[in-house]
Amino acid sequence: MESVYEKVMAFKKRNPGTISWRVKAHSKVIEKHLNEGEEVLYAFVGQKGLSSLEMFNTYVVAVTNKRLLLAQKRVLFGYLFISITPDMFNDLTVATGIIWGKVVIDTIKEIITLSNLSKGAVAEIETAITETIMEQKKRYVKMNQDNQTSNFGA
Repeated sequence: MESVYEKVMAFKKRNPGTISWRVKAHSKVIEKHLNEGEEVLYAFVGQKGLSSLEMFNTYVVAVTNKRLLLAQKRVLFGYLFISITPDMFNDLTVATGIIWGKVVIDTIKEIITLSNLSKGAVAEIETAITETIMEQKKRYVKMNQDNQTSNFGA
């Protein structure tokens, strides 16, 4: 099975204009938080922040068969980790500028902007996230409907 780091490096090879630092350390944080039966379907890297000038805030993002994960290993100690489940996901916006692109993930709790992405990468990222999350939402809604139906019958 391909590691998160290998998936991110394959993304970087396809999209060399994407800026990133310390990818291996960030990838290890994602792998640490994978649950049993959870599989990484797609992974990429970007700078978390609104401005294209924020070039040292790298996050690894992994789309799994259950949720969306974002991780950053801090330089000295500790790390930051964000998990977005399908029920918390609202919307996804992509934008491109002269040099780089941005992906904006809108959740119920916050808006996460990933910038300094290669312009050609934003369509690939949008497709991977949207298709996976929408499929997961369908299963989530069906599971909740089945639970409600079984609760009424009891």
